[in-house]
Order: sequence, then C-alpha cells, then structure tokens
Amino acid sequence: MTDEFIPLTLADYAKQALTTDQRSSGGSLTFPLLGLVGETGSLLTEVKKKQRDRASYVGYASAVVEELGDVLWYLNAVAARGGLMLSDIAANLGRSCSEWRWAGDTMISFASLQPEIMPLQAEPTAAFEKTLLQLASEVGLLIADYEAGKLADNESTMANRLIAIMRTLIKAANEAGVTLEAAAVKNLTKIFDRWPRDRVYSQPLDVDADPEEKLPRDLYVDVFERKVRGRIYVFQRCNGINIGDPLTDNAMTADDYRFHDVFHYAHAAVLSWSPVIRFLFRLKRKSDPKIDEAEDGARAILIEEGVTTWIFGQASRLDFFANMKRGDVPFDLLKHVRQFVAGYEAEDCPLWLWEDAILDGYAAFRFLRERRRGRIHVDMNNHRLSIETLP
Repeated sequence: MTDEFIPLTLADYAKQALTTDQRSSGGSLTFPLLGLVGETGSLLTEVKKKQRDRASYVGYASAVVEELGDVLWYLNAVAARGGLMLSDIAANLGRSCSEWRWAGDTMISFASLQPEIMPLQAEPTAAFEKTLLQLASEVGLLIADYEAGKLADNESTMANRLIAIMRTLIKAANEAGVTLEAAAVKNLTKIFDRWPRDRVYSQPLDVDADPEEKLPRDLYVDVFERKVRGRIYVFQRCNGINIGDPLTDNAMTADDYRFHDVFHYAHAAVLSWSPVIRFLFRLKRKSDPKIDEAEDGARAILIEEGVTTWIFGQASRLDFFANMKRGDVPFDLLKHVRQFVAGYEAEDCPLWLWEDAILDGYAAFRFLRERRRGRIHVDMNNHRLSIETLP
C-alpha cells in the first residue's frame, strides 16, 4: 500500500512561498517586479546558453525547471503585493480581460493547468523560444503600466496583466516539457534550503564513526603570532600541544590568510565536516577504508582548502562579512559553495547552515585580524564557533 499522491495547489504554494519573502514588510511592488524581470531574463539566458554551447551545456533542462520556479515565485510575490491570489489568477486564465472576477477557488492544482503527458525537451524548440520572447513582452507591459501609474488602486488592470503572464508561463512550461508543479516544488526546496521555516539540525556527519575517529564535540584551540628568525608565523596550540605547521600568508600581498584555519574549525563546529581538521588532529576514519579514502583523503582536503580560498576571495570584497547577519550572505555565493563540495558528504549540509559556518568563521577571523591572538571554541553540540581573548 502506497501513500496517495496529493497534487500541490497554487494556494498552498503561494502560502509557503510568501513566508520566504524577505522584503514583504515594505509592501512596494518595485522589488518583486525587479525580480520578475530579472528571472524572466535568466530564463531567456538559459536558452541562449544552450544555443551557444549545445554540446557542452549539459545542465540546460535542470536550469529551465529552476528558472521557471523562480519566475513563478516573483509572479506570486507581485500578485500578493497587489492584493491578489495566485489561485484567482489561474481561475481566470480562460476569461477575457473584461471578465476578471474573484474566484475564491483555493483547490486549483498546478497539475490541472497542464496536459498529463509532456515530453521533456533536451533542447529549446523554436516554439519555446518564441513563447519566451512573448513572456518577456508581457512582463514588459506590466512594468510599463507600473511606471505609468496604471496599477495603483486598479485591481482589474493588475489582474489582467498577471493573467497574461501566467498564461504565457504555462505555455512556455508545456513547450519545454516541464510541469509547473515540479518547478514549484523545486523552488520551495531551494528557498527553504536557504531560508528555513525551522532550523532543524541533523546528526553529525560522523555520528556512526568509531569514538576515537569522531571530530571533537567541545574543543579549545589557542591561535597566536610569534616571530621566528625575523618572520612572523601563526601558531596553534591545543591542550599544550602544537597543532599543524606554523603558517604565513603564502601571498605576495599580506592579507592575514595565515589565520585561515579558523574557517576549517568553523566547518567542523557548525557543519561537522572538515577533512583538514581531521588531518591536523589525526582523526581520519580509517576503520572504514572507503570513507577514509573518499571523504577524509587528500582530494577532500584540497576541496575544503579550495572552497575556503574561494570564499576568502569573495569575502575580501565584502569587508569580510562585517555587519552581516543571518540571511545576508549572498545566495549565489552559497550556491557556488554547494557546487564546490558536490559529491562529498558536506553536499548534504543546507545552505543556511553553510551561512552559519561562514559567519562564525569570519567573526573569529576579524577578531584575530584586530588582536592577532585568540582562543577558539569549537562547540559541535550547539553548532557554533566562537572566540575569546587569549590570556
């Protein structure tokens, strides 16, 4: 016996999606309209990229699903700011402009808007390309009406513009062989990965490892500078024992990257993942040869060092994330991090947890840049990394 499949309704999607509207308190249409234009443009860009790189661009089909979902999210946000419901927009798809009415039907499903069987298109068709240009045109007309002040206190005009956009969006999805339900579900999964309804922490990634091979759940590490033969190095000490090699910036221009191990400690504390810390503390999971080689080996170490270096390059242009709080780290940065660690156990860590690790790590890094020494607290039990003054 299997669970009965329950189609996703537009009303349910709209309700869930609106919980992630980070700027809903302002009430202005400007932000969601900018987003609608931008995501429509991104959808067209995916088609352009596939036309340019037909053989090499293998992610086209998945990207179209994601971009359709993003357009849908902003369409819903525009409707909500205009006092309209996405389900009412859908209920009026078959009506002429003069027949707009509130339907009040909250049970309309995405599945009911499209054919039951649609072949997925691996490449853009001429019809799909034409429909996307029509979609861009319909969005442009909405923007023109907004700029002309025609949408203010004019529910009918707003509704009719959104009906035209949604009708074209459905047509585009049909021609791409994509169900809007799949796009909506993928969209919700993505946004809750970034902005969760509830912060639910999973068990540590090494929960099943032998006790002597687990990352330390509660650990203090002293980090400090010392001059040796005229050069300044960063040292680390835990329980009176030096950890790793003394570090310099390894760069032509001083940038304090010598303190970068603090990022690895943040990965361990918040994500329960750090091949580098496992190497430094001799905690490789050798009792499981496959995990030892694939998750804790040299390649995994290089991956972590690579993503750490790449984030550092982005952070250096963002004042090392000073004054940023949860929700402020660029979404694209977090998505690129996920791509970096694809194929490794850290891939399963949600984006919001990666953001916590980044913010904790860079808070400690800024502390060390200012004071040149500190005591790091790796608190895996509470998924936090903190730093305090070193006596």
